[in-house]
Amino acid sequence: MMRKLLLTILSLSVLNGFTQNTIALPGIINYPKQIYNAGTQNWKIVQDKKGIIYAANDEGLLSFDGSFWKKYTLPGGTGVRSVAIGNDGRIYIGSQGEIGFFEPGRNGNLQYRSLNDLIPESDKDFTDIWDVVPVGNEVFFRAFRKIFQLENDRITVFGNPAWSFLGLHHNKLISKAWQKGLLQFQNGTWAPFSQPDYFPEKAEITAIVPLTGDSSLLLTKHHGSYILKGEEIIPFNTPDLRLINEKNPYSAAVIDKNQIAIITNLAGCFVINDKGELIQRLSKQDGLQSNNILSVFIDRKKNIWLGLDNGIDFIAYNNAIKHIYPDYQEHSAGKAAIIYKDHLYIGTSNGVYQAGISSQPDLGLIKSKFELIKGPKGQVWNLSELNGQLVMGHNDGFFVIENGATKMIDSSSGFWTFQPLSNVAPSSVVLAGTYNGLNFYNFQNGRFTNPEIHAHFESARFVAIDNNIAWAAHPYKGLYKITMNGGVTPTKEPYKDTKGILSHNNNHIFKVKSRVILSNDKGIFEYNAKTGDFEPSRFLRDMLPKVPIRYMKEDWNGNIWFVHDRHLGVVDLSTKQPRIIYFPELNGKITGNGLEYIYPYNNSNIFIAAEEGFYLLNYDLYKQFKEEIPIQISDVRIVNKKDSTIFGGYFNKESEQQQLINEEVPEINYAWNSIHFDYSSPLYGKQSSIEYAYFLEDFDNGWSAWTKKNEKDYTYLSPGTYTFKVKARTHEGQESKAAVYRFTILAPWYRTSWAYSVYILLGMLAIYTIYKWQKKKFILQQHLHDEERKRMEYLHQLEIEKHQEEQKQLMYLHQLELERNEKEIIRLQNEKLQSEIQVKNTELASTTFNLVQKGEMLMKVKEEFVRMKKSSEIDKDTDDYKKILRMLGDDKMKKNWEQFAVHFDKVHSNFLVSLKSIYPNLTASDLKLCAYLRLNLTSKEIAQIMNITIKGVELGRHRLRKKLGIQPDVNLVNFLLNFHSEIN
Repeated sequence: MMRKLLLTILSLSVLNGFTQNTIALPGIINYPKQIYNAGTQNWKIVQDKKGIIYAANDEGLLSFDGSFWKKYTLPGGTGVRSVAIGNDGRIYIGSQGEIGFFEPGRNGNLQYRSLNDLIPESDKDFTDIWDVVPVGNEVFFRAFRKIFQLENDRITVFGNPAWSFLGLHHNKLISKAWQKGLLQFQNGTWAPFSQPDYFPEKAEITAIVPLTGDSSLLLTKHHGSYILKGEEIIPFNTPDLRLINEKNPYSAAVIDKNQIAIITNLAGCFVINDKGELIQRLSKQDGLQSNNILSVFIDRKKNIWLGLDNGIDFIAYNNAIKHIYPDYQEHSAGKAAIIYKDHLYIGTSNGVYQAGISSQPDLGLIKSKFELIKGPKGQVWNLSELNGQLVMGHNDGFFVIENGATKMIDSSSGFWTFQPLSNVAPSSVVLAGTYNGLNFYNFQNGRFTNPEIHAHFESARFVAIDNNIAWAAHPYKGLYKITMNGGVTPTKEPYKDTKGILSHNNNHIFKVKSRVILSNDKGIFEYNAKTGDFEPSRFLRDMLPKVPIRYMKEDWNGNIWFVHDRHLGVVDLSTKQPRIIYFPELNGKITGNGLEYIYPYNNSNIFIAAEEGFYLLNYDLYKQFKEEIPIQISDVRIVNKKDSTIFGGYFNKESEQQQLINEEVPEINYAWNSIHFDYSSPLYGKQSSIEYAYFLEDFDNGWSAWTKKNEKDYTYLSPGTYTFKVKARTHEGQESKAAVYRFTILAPWYRTSWAYSVYILLGMLAIYTIYKWQKKKFILQQHLHDEERKRMEYLHQLEIEKHQEEQKQLMYLHQLELERNEKEIIRLQNEKLQSEIQVKNTELASTTFNLVQKGEMLMKVKEEFVRMKKSSEIDKDTDDYKKILRMLGDDKMKKNWEQFAVHFDKVHSNFLVSLKSIYPNLTASDLKLCAYLRLNLTSKEIAQIMNITIKGVELGRHRLRKKLGIQPDVNLVNFLLNFHSEIN
């Protein structure tokens, strides 16, 4: 009873150890049938020298080059059960009653050749071929009752009621036959490998994989595991292997000298070491499409390929980047991480998890189980070791984690970050960035206390301390300066951006290389304590890329990790010259929007917060990738033409593949002058980091820019021979050799040599025909010319006579023209004289008018003297006085007016005469007033001229309106102007 109890306890402990998996898991890529477009089951997977993967599928043979899947069907449409690459480069397959191989045809496509015609007629009846094993120049095919040996195009058949296995044990071909036990193939026959009682008769072998030395691991379906050493068969059972054997092991493959992958039909894939101890388990829970695995293959880069019952999975087992899911299938977003007292703590959007760890270079390979720590659920923003204690910044507050539980310190706000004020531990005062600003806490006797001291302004996720000053950046509200004063009386003030260095968004503050660094959309700035302001950082300007940096973290080796636009990079300072290394595998997968987080524990373990869990990066391993990058042209076809492949990606000769250039240059009809190229690099674990550049000689100006795109179209190419080149590179800048494909676009039929010959013949015929036609035409034209000459002579004589007659008429007309011109000259001279007379009259009228004005003035003087005569002040009888009166009383004044009237009429076309003739009752004073009004003089000017008062002028105007019969609403001056116009 006690013995059974101990066995039960041992089994439970082993089961518990079995359920623990590694902390980190390799990346897994699923290829369901919808992607490769074939059947569900994949029975075998192999890889050729070029790196192309092949899978034996229910619907045929699949190939995959990292970018493109292709399916090759068999003539009968049957599925492929087994596949192997022969030493001659052929792809040998086994199917349902069918054996054969694929090899490249002339156009680079794989072509199938059946080997059934080499099988004797009596042995052509067989079922599925489950194993294909090349050995030297021979290839062996295993069906249930027959094994076929292909050698020098000759097939030998070995029969048995039940061949249950065929494989290699260190270049020895091993099989198991019914009632004959293990057999080995020697000298053309099957001989016993060991004594019959060494191995159970009913044991069904599933795999034989080589170990170190001359040993191999033999797996059975239900009878445990064994070690083949020499001719000995030694049972090999460990607790982990016993548990694996219960999951129906189906096959196995060697990863390296100390790791073996075992696949099962019930529990996925297990990786063990050479001691039979479990290293890692990969199942549907960890990302596989199914736990029912039919085949396993380790490629040249030590990555694992799994052929499933319903798809194909690729496991980047040898990749330096692995995934951590602390909450397993929940896949919550990663927020923070820290290693504290032999435990790994992971903060997520769902809470904080812990897992025990041991001292191992690669922490991802430690087998442990994450457990959720009791306490608040939801967003964990920070995990830090502060004064020897593990503190957590949470959406619900400030917590200390101890003994697998959390203890509340402050729940007044959410907490972003923690920093000690002193560089000497323990710091008596610590600072915390919260949703409201900065809080300060005391630390005494191993406990944090809350003195309610704070500097509140805005959310303070980004904080950097420089002596007594703390800088806090808000992405879009700016920068704040907090003078801490020992955390007793902190003061705050917004940063005065006198230089315009802050941006509208993405302002972040960091402490790098003991410098306070401000990063935003305008660049990277460094705080200068001497000037008390920020200035462009010369130190980081030449190291970091010219992009907005969202996050910076310095590791223990001085390297600077950074994130921009969810792209992770590092400035590696381990060499003489700084260099930037990017990680394109993680582009768009890490957290962003201010929640970026990197925890560089050491160079082998860099923790990176991701949208789902954490990524664990082995930086040292990542930098070691220096292998040659393969490149190949996968497909060349004509655009928009069905079944138009002109090159399928395979070369006929091995040397051609090494040179990456085709020997035969295909000739393509001009009507199909649009060509499509597919190209790829079968680096399956680094597909996200591969970029391509291409160049078509005699068409492109040079190499294209590097791009992720793995195809290129060239349309409407002109006739000629072209050389297409393509190369690949990885994120480290390593470039592959160029793959080359040459082809010729034929000229259209109308530009071929025979067409040009026809053109020459037709040209010569056309020239001869034109010559004969021209000769006949010349004779006819000569005859016509003679007749035309005679006619022209007759017409010329008529023309002379006509010309003489026309000359006479022209002389007469010329005489008439001279007379007419002479008359015109006389008329123009008369008009000129008339104009001159008119000008003179105008001048005379103007002069006369001036004389009239002078006369008027003299009349006024005379009147004044008359007035003075009547007074007693002057001696009126003096001779001088009388002489003056005689002079003023001269009738020349009246004559001046008469002369003015004559000239006025000449200037104004007899205005006064016409006015007098129409209105005979007008007096001389009325006519004089009309003349003055016609000259547009004012009443005052008229009164002075006529020696009357202004009232007298107005009275005269009134009498004149009556005599002229003008209505009250008609202007007198306008009437006189219009009267003059009507007269004209």
